[in-house]
Amino acid sequence: MNRNPDRRLLLATLALSACATAPLSDVNFSQELRDTAPDDIIVLWPDGAPGGQEVTVTEEVVERPNDLGLRDRIVRGVRTPTLSVFRPADDGGSAVLIVPGGGYRHVVIDKEGFEAARWFAARGITAYVLRYRLPSDGWGAGPDVALQDAQRAMRVIRAQAGVDASKVALLGFSAGGHVSALLATRFDAPLAPDGDTSMAQPNVTCLMYPVITMGADAHAGSRDFLLGLAPSATAVARYSMEQHARAGMTPTMLVHAADDSAVPLSNTMAMHSALRAAQVRTELHVFEEGGHGFGLRFARDKPAGAWPTLFHAWASRHGVFAA
Repeated sequence: MNRNPDRRLLLATLALSACATAPLSDVNFSQELRDTAPDDIIVLWPDGAPGGQEVTVTEEVVERPNDLGLRDRIVRGVRTPTLSVFRPADDGGSAVLIVPGGGYRHVVIDKEGFEAARWFAARGITAYVLRYRLPSDGWGAGPDVALQDAQRAMRVIRAQAGVDASKVALLGFSAGGHVSALLATRFDAPLAPDGDTSMAQPNVTCLMYPVITMGADAHAGSRDFLLGLAPSATAVARYSMEQHARAGMTPTMLVHAADDSAVPLSNTMAMHSALRAAQVRTELHVFEEGGHGFGLRFARDKPAGAWPTLFHAWASRHGVFAA
């Protein structure tokens, strides 16, 4: 008899996710992959980001060539955190905060940011893409600097005209998934300069192939840029998110590909087990193939391309998005 419930769950989820389908027009993502600019850009800290006295980096946007012919930008040395806004034609009051990855070394703009934002905006959801500061750039908040920006972003979004404060989702990719897990678990940490801890908790969270642990199965690059080359055991434990799932977290979906060679699947499985132990409502999708960082562009015409439809349906069941 197989007495390992997590193994049985993984095998069942792999089978279901490998068979998951979505309309071919969705999986092709032709609309979302077009290079269209945001409708607006909101500066998170109009009076200057806090804790920047020792920061000397220069903010730089870099174009990366790729074989798909799609725009692929990253930003390094973020000095001015922003929200890039993609507005729907028909606004139903729902919003999503999108936190791209980049291994805490840079922040992805297009692949895990603008492309996903266009998908949600086309379905009546205002999408906000976060350009967050990076912990190795000398900010006063250190490893918490991206969380500081994510908390601020949630509060700014809820203050926007037309946004229903009870319908704000959180979507994080890779290292942005770690930022999102920090926000989901430490939404009430007093990191704002005024100590305000209100209105930062998401209503639902989706973690896409997330960096979770800083331990043995960590993504080494993310850990190095977050905690340094020789982090203490205390720091490793503090930023290993599977150790911080807690009662009272809002519902959380996890998505990963079994063949991810950059961030091991064990990251997501450990977080899923921790959420279940904390009695947090959670849903898990493991796709047979997809690798790491598939976003929308690398999930075209594959079962993994169903992930945004799955997330939308799940968030709708929880009352955050309109069905």
